[in-house]
Amino acid sequence: MRIGAISNSWGLQIDGDNLPELVRKAKQRGSKHIELRQTFLGACETGTEDGWRPVTGKLQSLADEFPDLAFNLALALPWMSGGVAPDGELFQQALEAAKAVDREAPHLRLVDPAQQDGVWESPDDIPEEAMSVVELAKEASAQGIVLSLENSWQSTGALTILVEKCRERLPGDAGRQLGLCIDPANQVMRQPETDALSELAAVPLDMLKMVHFKQVRDGKLIPTVDDGEVDCARMVRILDAKGYTGPAIFEIPSHEDAFANLSSSMAYVERLSSNG
Repeated sequence: MRIGAISNSWGLQIDGDNLPELVRKAKQRGSKHIELRQTFLGACETGTEDGWRPVTGKLQSLADEFPDLAFNLALALPWMSGGVAPDGELFQQALEAAKAVDREAPHLRLVDPAQQDGVWESPDDIPEEAMSVVELAKEASAQGIVLSLENSWQSTGALTILVEKCRERLPGDAGRQLGLCIDPANQVMRQPETDALSELAAVPLDMLKMVHFKQVRDGKLIPTVDDGEVDCARMVRILDAKGYTGPAIFEIPSHEDAFANLSSSMAYVERLSSNG
């Protein structure tokens, strides 16, 4: 795994042009990968909601300042409702920004925050509008970009069904570049009756583009990754057994002690990994 941090953990620290300073602190704490999350980019972004745009030149300068780090871009877009046009200005600028921050292996994560009425249990449950991901994946693949999907209201199993169905409509390369960002803590909070880690174990390795580590106690997020309702030791064993070598991002909540919390969280997971 390539451990890393995400910029929404620094909500209290971001101020104007200081994103490079925060990335440097995360690197000093051991991060090998930085996920750049929309609305938590300081001077590297402008506008909000539909008017949001990346400042691609500044994002590229940020990545160039840290050539030994990997980066990816994450956006909140309504991909589940078909509300993203593959040739639209916003999506095209997001693709350009994803390439600017990682020229070798660009990766764009799309988060749809929309609440869902129910969890998909079969391909027939998936609404046709969610299949608009096929066209987004074609466009991303044509530009050499990996596309990963996340919605915290659908389970890992449900999103796996979606990607499998999309891949049936995609040519080989485009299908392989479409996958998932998996965050078991979200499923533990929203579908506590399910086994999030068994569903993670069932995801094909080539579909697993990113994992997020965070922790839950009493149904709520805690500031660090530590003991809690997500069995992190089991999660590490599953990822190791798969041979997963991609980004493992510590999406810890924004906090005045965010960097100390990042260090302790990484140390906790590293101990689990070294203990087998």
